[in-house]
Amino acid sequence: MDLILQRHYFEEGTNGALFINGRFICFMIELPWLNNKRQVSCIPEGIYELVPRFSSRLGNHIHVMAVDGRQLILIHKANDAAKELEGCLAPVSQLSGIGTGWSSQLAMQKILSLCHQAFDRKEQILLTIKSPSLILPKGAGM
Repeated sequence: MDLILQRHYFEEGTNGALFINGRFICFMIELPWLNNKRQVSCIPEGIYELVPRFSSRLGNHIHVMAVDGRQLILIHKANDAAKELEGCLAPVSQLSGIGTGWSSQLAMQKILSLCHQAFDRKEQILLTIKSPSLILPKGAGM
């Protein structure tokens, strides 16, 4: 299964939209891009494998594997990136601002349901993180 996260970067945080097979799933919030610094930056754009993870603190969540220079990058519930994330990604049902949103638990359940179906089928899940490419109007050459 392939997931696509389309990001938009801002000074205060990063907002994105998550898609599976071209279908919108939920929004994602993250910390701002600060050159991949541990605990204060979102992770670099790229392709990452996702695997299931459980902890007593977070319950069921998802581990983003092989992030260059980082460890334990997770997808878990949070409604405010600045207050609740240390480099991880959080799904939200609705954006309420830059790096903030509502109903993270509901969005997380949606992602877990889709991913666990794929995990049960022994399918690899890949997350591609990218920012939208610049589209110029016709005739507006650079």
